[in-house]
Amino acid sequence: MLEKKVSLALPFKSSAVPMNSLLARGSCLCGAVTFGMELPTKWVAHCHCSRCQRAHGAAFVTWVGVEAGQARIDDPRASLRWYVTEQGAERGFCGACGSPMFFRSPRWPGELHIARALFVDPIDREPQVHVNYDSHVGWVCLSDVLPRNPGT
Repeated sequence: MLEKKVSLALPFKSSAVPMNSLLARGSCLCGAVTFGMELPTKWVAHCHCSRCQRAHGAAFVTWVGVEAGQARIDDPRASLRWYVTEQGAERGFCGACGSPMFFRSPRWPGELHIARALFVDPIDREPQVHVNYDSHVGWVCLSDVLPRNPGT
């Protein structure tokens, strides 16, 4: 039986990826939704906004920013769901296991943000900054020396 693969707009094609390109893969908790991303990343940042806190149930979320065309999302069981905010931003999550996975917004057209913890392969950079730090929770003590920007 053939399974239908659902891909995000602007997927990369394996024939278009140079042989020396590096790929990083990942998935949701249950493996129903997987992704592959052609490196390099654009940035990696810890987001402390209250929306990320509530969406992930965490003090902050570490996002990996890439051009949407560098990523391919494979969703053969049609498990990926998108929550659309009033501002038009979208949060992608697995409808089977509930893993928060992706973020895209008109504010950053053409970018896909992928939750860093979902990667099973190494990526090309470490987190560079804390963003929306003015919304950080007081019950987490950070000891790194990364810049702490109040907003994005």
